[in-house]
Amino acid sequence: MTSREFIDKLTRRARRVGVAIDPDLARRFEAYFRVLAVWNAKINLTGWKLTEFAPDAIDRLLVEPLVAARYVPSSATRMLDIGSGGGSPAIPMALSLPRLRLTMVESKMRKSVFLREAVRVVELDGAEVVTARFEELLTRPDLHEAHDLVTIRAVRLEPRTLMTLQAFVKPGGLLFLFRGSTAADPSETVTPPLAWKATYPLLESARSRLVLVEKHTIGRSVPRGTPNP
Repeated sequence: MTSREFIDKLTRRARRVGVAIDPDLARRFEAYFRVLAVWNAKINLTGWKLTEFAPDAIDRLLVEPLVAARYVPSSATRMLDIGSGGGSPAIPMALSLPRLRLTMVESKMRKSVFLREAVRVVELDGAEVVTARFEELLTRPDLHEAHDLVTIRAVRLEPRTLMTLQAFVKPGGLLFLFRGSTAADPSETVTPPLAWKATYPLLESARSRLVLVEKHTIGRSVPRGTPNP
């Protein structure tokens, strides 16, 4: 598929969900998708067959993050992505919202190497890749309550996991939980200082949705990364 054909397909599919893509963003999305396809042939980054440029793969990896980006507050400037893997939704969201300073957390070294290469290829200035389990980052004070937005797609969500992740969110900040058609909705299991804020549809064809969980300011200190007593 030529560059023009890819960009035309991406533009059409984004338009189906009411998203317009300017030429420069489309070019960088194409660069990301192509480097992902090359690396995915070597290491397992995603289950999609990227060499075929399937519409469903373009939708889930590129268009879905664009839809999610609509719900990022205009005041948000720092974003932390957990279990970044192949880089979606983090890289497309950060490309579409240049004001966001992105940190991606990936425990597997080979995937981290890919993420750094993808950041270089798409010219995503200021992005950082951390090779670690997210629990290990609790020892980094510079990350505590430092992010307006924490995004999670490929991580199993349990109440304890959410309470660990809230350590990285500023009071008033948001967790963006990307959920598939069969994934349980965590909105009823969150506990203070977290609270469900909203649930939005992402792609009708995939029946995917975005759950927003907000971190509230409370009157006493909450141990970072641990459930409330």
